[in-house]
Formats: sequence, C-alpha cells, structure tokens
Amino acid sequence: MRIGLLGTGPWAQAAYAPALAGHTGLDFAGVWGRRPEAATTLAEQCGVGAYDDVDALLADVDAVAVALPPSVQAELAVRAARAGRHLLLDKPLAVGVAEGRAVAEATERAGVASVVFFTTRFQKEPEAWIDEQAAATGWFTARAQWLGAVFTSDSPFAASPWRREKGALWDVGPHALSVLLPVLGDVRQVLAAAYGPSDTVHLVLDHATGASSTLTLSLTAPPAAAGADLELRGEAGVSLLPRSSEGAVAALTRAADALLAATRTGRPHPCDAAFGLRVTEILAAAEAKLTGEPASSLA
Repeated sequence: MRIGLLGTGPWAQAAYAPALAGHTGLDFAGVWGRRPEAATTLAEQCGVGAYDDVDALLADVDAVAVALPPSVQAELAVRAARAGRHLLLDKPLAVGVAEGRAVAEATERAGVASVVFFTTRFQKEPEAWIDEQAAATGWFTARAQWLGAVFTSDSPFAASPWRREKGALWDVGPHALSVLLPVLGDVRQVLAAAYGPSDTVHLVLDHATGASSTLTLSLTAPPAAAGADLELRGEAGVSLLPRSSEGAVAALTRAADALLAATRTGRPHPCDAAFGLRVTEILAAAEAKLTGEPASSLA
C-alpha cells in the first residue's frame, strides 16, 4: 500500500514518519505539510518526496496518514476519503460533532477503511488487558486519570495552539474514553463535569452497562505527578490498566497493520472513524456540561 503523510509537526516527526518509513507492508510515498520547507526537511530525512500540493499527493497514494490539528485533519480526511484513499487518522477525530460526522460519513460513502490512532488501544499489554476486561461482566465503576505535563514541562507540544485552546478534555480525554468504552459500554450520559486547576477537568459518566466512571484529565499537572492510570472495580475484583513496554512508534505500526487488515478484509476496525465520531460526541457533551451550554442527546 502506497501511503502519504500529511503533517510535519512534532508528532509527525516523532511517531508517524518513523512508523511509516519502517513498516514493511507500506510504501511510504511522500510528505505534505502546511509549511513547504518543513515538508521538504522531513521528507529528506525519510528519503521520500515532498509535495507542495495535497491533491498531487492524494493522486499518488492508496492511503494517507494524518498528523495535523484536529480541525485541519477533519477537512483533509473528508477530501482524502472522497478521493478514495484509506485513512490512518489521529485523535481526536475532530473538535466538533459536525466535522467528525462529515469524516465518518465520507469514509462510509467512499467505502474506504479508516483507523483512528488511540495510542493505548494499539499497545501490546494494554490492548490484551482491554480485550480481557471487555470479556468480563459485572463491572461496577472505573476511575481514570490521564495527567499530562504538556504546559508545565519542556514538552514539544507546549506550543500547540489547538491544545492551548481545547485543553486536556480534547487531548487526553480521547485516550481515556478509548479504554473505557469497550469495557463499560457506550456513554449514556455525562452526569457531571467540573473544572479543576488550570485546564484540569473532572467528569462523571454513566455507561450502557449500568457502570459509572470518573475521569480526571489535565495537561498542566506538575511533571512529578504526570501519568495515566485506570482502575476497574466490580464482581471480578479490582483490575488496573498495565503499563506498556512499547512507545508510540510500535503502537502506530500496529495501527498501520490494522488499516491494512481492514482494507484487505473489508471489516471495519473497532477504532474506525465511526468510533472516533462517538468519542467526539461524548467530548462535545462534556464540554457543553462544563460551559453550561445546551448539548444534543447522546442517545
């Protein structure tokens, strides 16, 4: 499969470019970016061509991987799907329900495969744990903490405008939801939402299985307090999300494997654009709860 990369920022450099370049089942064809000079630099590092026209890249590939801010990703994903290109996307799918729905509908109409890269869902130990817990019954409640130090450390993402604007809810919230939903079921209602220090957000969710979950999300935690934890409690006892022994490149390689499998079999992956849309709908409902604005039903 010939695949192109859209995006040249820190995430594209650290994860997407090396994963695509090192994948034996992909032919990494080229890079496009909003800054042509950055696209040229990244393309040269990977030994591929740089494109200054996104449509020219789409014409040369079977699929695209997108490492761009979500508002930019949604528009280009629709464009790529309409061109018949398979999609390896990043989370969140979009920062608005209408934009996310446009992506999901475009992939369905075009009959293209899609995978949204929720990192934890593609890491070996967490993936096996999620499958095991999803097969169990009787979960009563869950507690998730996704605490980043993006704005309180020397993180390469500290200058990210969309993270500054949307905060932890939209950046790390998708990670927590991607683990909770396959285990506890869909979210029926956002029961409560409140702000903590800086961009920190606290949520209480009601799930389709009858279980509830609490989430604490932050990008401004002290570096010494940063980390991700998830605990389940129920009839089977207590179960903790295991740490991963692998980094983002290995996980993204598995996401690319999943895209290849979806294109080969025609079977949608659980983390496809439709799932990405559902996560977007839940985040939008939580945001509305935080701001006191009317929200559409999650039903």
